[in-house]
Amino acid sequence: MVPEFVNRLIENMKSVIVAKPEVLELALVAVLCEGHILIEDVPGIGKTTLAKTLARSLGCSFHRIQCTPDLLPSDITGIHFFNQKTFEFEFRPGPVIANIVLVDEINRATPRTQSSLLEAMQEKQVTVDGVTMPLPSPFMVIATQNPVELQGTFPLPEAQLDRFLLKLALGYPNPGDEDLMLLRFERSNPLEVLSAVTSASEIMDIKRQVQEIYVEPSVRHYILEVIGKTRANPSIALGGSPRASLALYWSCQALAFIQGRDFVLPDDVKQLAIPVLGHRLILSTEAYLHDTSKEKLIEDILSSLPVPVEE
Repeated sequence: MVPEFVNRLIENMKSVIVAKPEVLELALVAVLCEGHILIEDVPGIGKTTLAKTLARSLGCSFHRIQCTPDLLPSDITGIHFFNQKTFEFEFRPGPVIANIVLVDEINRATPRTQSSLLEAMQEKQVTVDGVTMPLPSPFMVIATQNPVELQGTFPLPEAQLDRFLLKLALGYPNPGDEDLMLLRFERSNPLEVLSAVTSASEIMDIKRQVQEIYVEPSVRHYILEVIGKTRANPSIALGGSPRASLALYWSCQALAFIQGRDFVLPDDVKQLAIPVLGHRLILSTEAYLHDTSKEKLIEDILSSLPVPVEE
């Protein structure tokens, strides 16, 4: 039985988003893991709308950062400024200090500015002028980028890609869904009247329940075998990191909870392997020359491993 919390969020998001159900499910996986999401797809597909819909549904504090080449690290983290009235330095927080932070077109920011998000994404804190401040809980970064625009963009470094729990793609809607979208947005934007259906405290309570989902030892070893194969594959120059192992483990627990189970199945690992691992892998030069896709390599790894079965 699907938990009531999950039904609430998905139905609320469906009032705005006309998308594949698995995309919304994966977005909730990230919420329950308190992980970060990278949404990559062509322009106009609804990346920002999905991010804003998720943020508003969660009922948490929300800030948006529009990335441009002239954006500075201090524009994200905040600054200490001298108040001439009090003759004291005061801290002006940046937009990263919120529960949900939408970083729109992240690859338009320079590497220096992109790096200002690393500490926040991994350690859930920011350091400004030597002063470290914790970020609120839950904390999520939802970043978007366009894969087809190259002019004026800066590819994300491996260290930053590894900090994203999942990478999502919406894809073009089918004709029926696109017709529904036209009708839904005909007279007004449903996002403007969307209300929250949960709160920060409830999300943290649910997260603790997700952490109790049982992972049988053979399934845990199956996860490690998948990660190990990415490191040993000659077509992959950089395989999954230990952070990737944790990401896949936590994501499987969250997916099991969303589907109303108190245990993880090997099918959860198969379903999540590409969204969790695809953006973390670096292909070898030979694989690039042969136009080998990361998704195909992950599928080959999954098909080569025996699936654990219940004795």
